[in-house]
Amino acid sequence: MTSKNSNKIQVNKRKPANKRRKSNAKRRKRRIWVILLQFFAVGIVLFFIFFMAVYLGLTGHVPSSKQLNEIKNPQASEVFSEDGKLLGRYYVENRSNVRFDEISLNVINALIATEDARFYEHRGIDEIALMRVFFKTILLQNRSAGGGSTLSQQIAKNLFPRNNMWVFSMPVNKLREAIIAYRLERIYTKEEILTLYLNTVPFGENIFGIEVASERFFSKSPRNLMVDEAAVLVGMLKANYTYNPRINPDRSVIRRNVVISQMVANDFLTEAEGDVFRAKPLELKYRRISYNEGPAPYFLEMLKPELLEWCANHTKENGEPYNLYTDGLRVASTVNYDFQYFATQSVLEYMQNLQNVFDNHWKDADPWRGDASILQRAVKRSERYKAMIANGKTTDQIDAAFNQKIKNTLFTWDGLKQVETTPMDSVKHYLRYLNAGFLAIEPSSGNLKAWVGGIDFRFFKYDHVISRRQVGSTFKPFVYLAALENGLSPFDYYPNEKKVYEAYQDWSPSNSHGEYEGFYSMEGALAQSLNTVAVDIMVQTGIEETISTARELGIASDLPEFPSLALGVASMSLKDLLFAYATILNRGIRVQPNYLVSIANNQGEMLEEFLPKPAEPTKLNAVNCQIVTRMMQAAVDKGTGGSIRSVYHVPGDFAGKTGTTQNQSDGWFVGMTPELVTGCWVGAEDPGVHFRTITYGQGAYMALPIVGKFYHKLYRDSRYKNLQYAAFPPLDDELIADLDIPHYKELFELEREDNFIERLFAGQSKEDKLREVRDPEQSKEKPKVWETIKSIFKKKK
Repeated sequence: MTSKNSNKIQVNKRKPANKRRKSNAKRRKRRIWVILLQFFAVGIVLFFIFFMAVYLGLTGHVPSSKQLNEIKNPQASEVFSEDGKLLGRYYVENRSNVRFDEISLNVINALIATEDARFYEHRGIDEIALMRVFFKTILLQNRSAGGGSTLSQQIAKNLFPRNNMWVFSMPVNKLREAIIAYRLERIYTKEEILTLYLNTVPFGENIFGIEVASERFFSKSPRNLMVDEAAVLVGMLKANYTYNPRINPDRSVIRRNVVISQMVANDFLTEAEGDVFRAKPLELKYRRISYNEGPAPYFLEMLKPELLEWCANHTKENGEPYNLYTDGLRVASTVNYDFQYFATQSVLEYMQNLQNVFDNHWKDADPWRGDASILQRAVKRSERYKAMIANGKTTDQIDAAFNQKIKNTLFTWDGLKQVETTPMDSVKHYLRYLNAGFLAIEPSSGNLKAWVGGIDFRFFKYDHVISRRQVGSTFKPFVYLAALENGLSPFDYYPNEKKVYEAYQDWSPSNSHGEYEGFYSMEGALAQSLNTVAVDIMVQTGIEETISTARELGIASDLPEFPSLALGVASMSLKDLLFAYATILNRGIRVQPNYLVSIANNQGEMLEEFLPKPAEPTKLNAVNCQIVTRMMQAAVDKGTGGSIRSVYHVPGDFAGKTGTTQNQSDGWFVGMTPELVTGCWVGAEDPGVHFRTITYGQGAYMALPIVGKFYHKLYRDSRYKNLQYAAFPPLDDELIADLDIPHYKELFELEREDNFIERLFAGQSKEDKLREVRDPEQSKEKPKVWETIKSIFKKKK
C-alpha cells in the first residue's frame, strides 16, 4: 500500500517537471523567434538605412531620373571626306554613337544571349539571375554559373564608375547600380537601352562603342556585321584584352564559339547554323582610325586649330561653347578619300624603298658625317629635350638623361621595335630617316584633295606639306613667266654658257651635269632645267620684276634679291608652291586653299556651311601662263620629268617640273593635269643629311616617283580613269606652230640660216602674232609695219 502510494506520488511529481521542460522549450523557441525577428527587424532597419544612404547619394552620386534622361557620353568629333568616309577623330574617348537601326540584329541577339537572356522580361533587375548567382556562385562556388548584372546595370557601371568603399564597396556599388538600372528602365525603351549599352561599352585599345569596334576590327559599319563577327565583338566584353582578336586570336575564337553556342541555346540560331559559324576561321580586317592613325592624320592636325577656334566662338543651346573632343561634331571636308588613300600608299611604298637605297648608300657611316651641330640640332628638336628645358633642367642633367638607357618603341619600316636604348641613340636612329610631303589640289576651286605630311604621324609630327624648304628648280617656271611678262621672247635662243656675274660678288652658276655648250629656247632650257640659262634670263628680265611676278602668283615667302633666286634658294612650303602653280594653270586666276565644307552637331543638324573663297584675277597675262604650262609639258615629255611617261606610263595632258637643291638636301616634283595640281617633297629632317650624289639626290629620283605612283593608281581605278582624257586649254593654232621650234641649236646652225634680215623679220612676225594673241584689242590698233618693211627687203633682194 505504502509502495503504491509512493509510486503515485513519484508519478505525480514527474508531470510538473515535463511540463516545465516543455514550457522552457517553448520559451526558448519563442525567445529564438523573438531574437530572429529582432535581427530581422534590425536587418530591415539597417537595410533601409543602407538603402536610403545609397539612394540619397551619401555613399556616392546616384543620378536622378532627369539626369539619366540627359545622358551624354563624351563623343568624338569626326572628320569626313567629300564622299562621306571617315578620315579621323578628335576625342577624349574614341567613341562614335549609332542609332538602333544602324546595328545589325546579329549583334543584338549575340549580346542578349550572352549577357542578359531575360532582358525583355525584367525591369532592370533580374531577380531570377540574382538567385542563381546566390546559390550557384556564392553557396556552391560555381564560377561558371554566370553573373547577375543586367544590361541596364552594366550601363550604370559603364557610365558611372564605381566608388571605393573598402569592405562595403561591392554591396554599395551593386545597390547603386540596381537603383540606376531601375530608373533607366522607367525612362528608356528596351531598344534605347540596347543602343545606349552598345554605345558606351569599352572594347579595349581605348575604343568605346560598337561602331568604333566594328570599324577597328572588321573595317565595316555595325549594320553589316555577320554572326561570327558580332560574336567576336560581344565575346570581347567579358575581357577586352584576353579576347582581343588581334592580340589573342585563338582565345578570341574560343570565346566567339561560346557566344554562338549561347545564341543557339536561346533560339537565335539553329544548331546547324551554329555549327557553320563555329567552323568559320577568324577573318579580321584591322584598321586603326584615331587621332594619330588613320587615312589623314596630318590633315586633321592642320585642321585642328581652326576647329578649336570655331568651337570657342560658337555656343550650344545651353550657352556653353562647343567642345571639339566631347561634343561629337561632324566635320565635312573637301578631301577625296580615294585620292588620300592613293597618295598615302604611294608615299609609303616608295619611301620604304628609298630608305633602303639611302641606308645602302651610307652603309655603316653616319649621314651627318661627324658634324656635331647636325646631331645637336636634332637633340634640341626632340620632345624630350623641350620638356626638360621647360622643367628647368640643366645642361648636365639633360646630357645625363640622354645617355641613360630606357625602354622605347622605335619606328622602322619593318614594324615597330621594342628596344632598350638611350634617348641619344633614338635621336640618331630618326636622324637617318628620309621623309616626304605630298599634296593634291583642285586648281579650279582650291579644294584640297589629298594631304600626306609625312611617313608616320605617330613618330614624325612635323608636317612637310607646310614646312618650308628650299624649292630648287621648281622656282624656274616663275622665272620664265616673269621673262614673258616683261617682253623676253619665247622664240629666241639663249646661250648655255658659264657666266661670272661681277655685279654679284663674281658669282657663277653651274649646271648639274657640268655641260656648257649650244643655245636653248626657253622651252628647251626649262625642260632640261639648265641653271645657266635660267639665271641669264632672270638677269635680263630683272630680279625685282621676277619677284613681282612671284608675288602675283601668291608667294609671300622671303625672296632674296640675288641671281641665285632663279635656282630656287628661297624657302617655301609645298602648299604655297602648288597654289602658285595652280595660278599658272588657271591662266593667271589665283585661288585660295579650301578644305572645310560644313560642321554639323552629333544629330546631324547643320551648324555652319563654308563657302569657297572667291578666285582673284591677277595682272598676269593668260597666254603667257599657257606658254609656261606648255614649257612644263615639254619637261615631262622631253626633259627631266620623263619618268612620268617612261616608267609610270601616265597618259594624257601632263605638265611638271623637277627640283633639286644644293647638296641634294631636297628633292621636289610638281605634276599638273587639267583637273589636279600635285606635288611632292622628299628629304631628311635636317638638310645636312642627304645623298652624296645627284644620281640619287635629284628630284626626279626622290620625289617624282611618288607623284608618278599616285597618277598610276588614280588612272587605273575605273572611277577616275576618265580624268586622263581632260585637256589643257588650247593655245592659238598659229601660236602653237610658231612655238614648235627646236629646243637646242648649235652656233653654226644659227649662223647658216637664211639671211639675218629674214630671220629678224620672221622673229618679228612671231612676236607680232604673240602680241595679237596676248591682247587682241591692242594689236588691232597697231599697223603691221613689219609686213611693209619685209616686202621692201624682198624686192631689194
